[in-house]
Amino acid sequence: MSFESTKLGSCGPFNVAPSAAVVLDARGTVIGWSPAAEELFGYASKEALGSPVGDLLGDTVRAAPPQEPGNMYAVRSVLHRDGRTVRVALLLSPLEQDEGVAAWLLSAVGVAHLEQWASDQAVLRGLSDQSSILITLYDTQSRFKWINTAVEKQFGLTAEDCVGRYVADVEPHGEILVEDGDGVPAPGLQRLIERVVRTGEPITDVRYRTPIPADPQHDHFWSFCYFRLQDHEGRPLGVCEAGLDITDRYVARQRLALLSGAGGRIGGTLDVERTAGNLADLAVPEFADLVQVDLLEPVLRGEEPGPWTDKTAHDLRRVAERVADHERPAAAASPRPIEYPPDSPQPRCLAHGHSVTSDQVVVVPLRAWGTALGLATFERFPPRDPFDPEEIALAEELVSRTAVCVDNGRRYAREHAIALMLQHDLLPHRLAQPAAVEVAHRYLPAAGPVGVGGDWYDVIPLSGARVGLVVGDVAGHGMRAAVTMGRMRTTVAALAAMDLAPDELLARLDDLVAQSLGGEDDQAVGVTCLYAIYDPVEQHCVMARAGHLPPAVVAPDGRVEILDLPAGPPLGLGGLPFESVGFDLPEDRLLALFTDGLVEARDRDIDIGLNELRDALSIPGRQLEETCDSVMSAVLPKFPEDDAALLLVRVHALSDDQVASWDLPVDPAEVARFRALAVQKVAEWGHNEAVSVIELVVSELVTNAIRYGGAPVRLRLIRDRGLICEVSDGGHTSPHLRWAAQEDEGGRGLFLVAQLTERWGTRYTPHGKTIWAEVPLDARPCS
Repeated sequence: MSFESTKLGSCGPFNVAPSAAVVLDARGTVIGWSPAAEELFGYASKEALGSPVGDLLGDTVRAAPPQEPGNMYAVRSVLHRDGRTVRVALLLSPLEQDEGVAAWLLSAVGVAHLEQWASDQAVLRGLSDQSSILITLYDTQSRFKWINTAVEKQFGLTAEDCVGRYVADVEPHGEILVEDGDGVPAPGLQRLIERVVRTGEPITDVRYRTPIPADPQHDHFWSFCYFRLQDHEGRPLGVCEAGLDITDRYVARQRLALLSGAGGRIGGTLDVERTAGNLADLAVPEFADLVQVDLLEPVLRGEEPGPWTDKTAHDLRRVAERVADHERPAAAASPRPIEYPPDSPQPRCLAHGHSVTSDQVVVVPLRAWGTALGLATFERFPPRDPFDPEEIALAEELVSRTAVCVDNGRRYAREHAIALMLQHDLLPHRLAQPAAVEVAHRYLPAAGPVGVGGDWYDVIPLSGARVGLVVGDVAGHGMRAAVTMGRMRTTVAALAAMDLAPDELLARLDDLVAQSLGGEDDQAVGVTCLYAIYDPVEQHCVMARAGHLPPAVVAPDGRVEILDLPAGPPLGLGGLPFESVGFDLPEDRLLALFTDGLVEARDRDIDIGLNELRDALSIPGRQLEETCDSVMSAVLPKFPEDDAALLLVRVHALSDDQVASWDLPVDPAEVARFRALAVQKVAEWGHNEAVSVIELVVSELVTNAIRYGGAPVRLRLIRDRGLICEVSDGGHTSPHLRWAAQEDEGGRGLFLVAQLTERWGTRYTPHGKTIWAEVPLDARPCS
């Protein structure tokens, strides 16, 4: 037999199943026939034994064997038992037999199997020696077993450095960057390999970071996958690790993630200092080892800085500094003045308006709308590489976005300061302090980007020693809310001076908001308000609310009750009624009026806030100012998102010796008698200097009530900070001042009353009206 010269490796398809084995003697007679030969050629062993091989397989194998066959194979077409032709690869090898008789081993495999084997071998050789894919085999104990050429080249290792050792010994600084499905940081690489050996479940896309012996100063990044190797019975033999170097792609992705994260982190606040700090936090340590952000001092005040000059360099303030090296000293408190030498990169950056690079430093100006607001300095420490052009462009983009946010924060700070100043001017600096009540109050503007709101409160002295109490809340925030609050407060005060009942006052206010103040963008629409009137003579309170939270009433022993009042619609909706509710309010009761910003927050239910308010108010025996402080510290949210206002009012009653009243018959002849009674009472109170004025006032008001008003007529004197004279009758016609002609016999009564009293007016009741006049205690006798 003879074959073409085709060389095989030391291990080929003829050395492993399913190669067919045929043993021949020196004459080519079959003396051995394997089961694989039966399957390949179709002849049973008993048919083949003793037959010349050429008779069985054809003339292609009927030839004399070569003298030195060696490790050579040839491809031939041989006959199958069923008559068809089979293409096979044949390998003829000499055999030693007893007594030196020559024999031959004829090995045969199908060509398809040979080609598949050759492809497999080519793939294995390629993966081992040529591929850039890193392939590592680990044994079942997670130790290195074999590495391919790519691992040797990329890591700078040899098989002798690795085989038999654990990963942690070869790569002590390696770190897995991915997280598992539970959000828990992934285990070390050794534990991960052990898990694959134990479970047989493959793991893909494991991000791995480590410096390598060939480049110990820089981290490199790989993406690895792991799968278990096992024998034909499923027993684990080890784990195969396949991976790619993704350093360039990972760095590019990190830059993209840095730029993407800038939108959420840098632009999440309107506070310029926090914005600068967010830039520094974003860039350290991934992008730079040191970041410093300096802003011009006018920017921190909310002002727009002027053109850059040499003197402007003295206006720089360090507002943020972050460093990755923990051994460096911590930054001093910010903001603080900072000065640079004239030839340093920072002044050149601001002077020229563009980035300046120096060694491992990049200085980028913060510019918005053509105006320099400050600068940012990025620095890397050795052995990190300097910033490349792409990284400089990334720094410029980050700073550009920061500059826009800083400018927005500057504008907001300016508007916030103006709105706060406006609101401060519109709110009462000192509330009225009527004798019938003690008052304490607190107001805290909202924190954060929402800005100043429109909460307000007021204490309004009314006729008859009564007191009007009001608290309100304008929807929205900012300058317009503050302005709207101012006109709401002024309007309420004007309506309260008309002595309107609470429900009527809110109805009038609602009409004004809906008709004259209304508009699609008018923040007066949706205002809430609560108005109450306390009468210290009757120890009675009447109140109504327009969508506002009800007040709390605190008894002297600390019991707290949130009043159950009809809610009423917010102002501006129009056409819906308001309802007044009256209740007794004995002396020393505490009335707490507040806005929703005190008890409500986005992350806290209002019921929780009301319970905290009850607890803070329930401690008896404290001064009002102390109670105010306690409530604000205990109830107010940590970072209030809305304005919060609190008005505490402790009520007092007028004693019996401060009030005198008489029911009058509708008889003009009785005027003199009751005038005398009033004069006597004023004298008893020790105010003789006011006797003559009271005498005239009582005479005029009682006479008008009997003549024009009708029954029932009632006279009441109240001694408060002044002397108050009230005459009630059953009429509903309001008196008015008029000029009497010289020949007129009457018509001068109210004119005289107006001239001799401090103030006077009319209020209406369900049963008629009351004319009142207040006489100061230092009144001089009239001539």
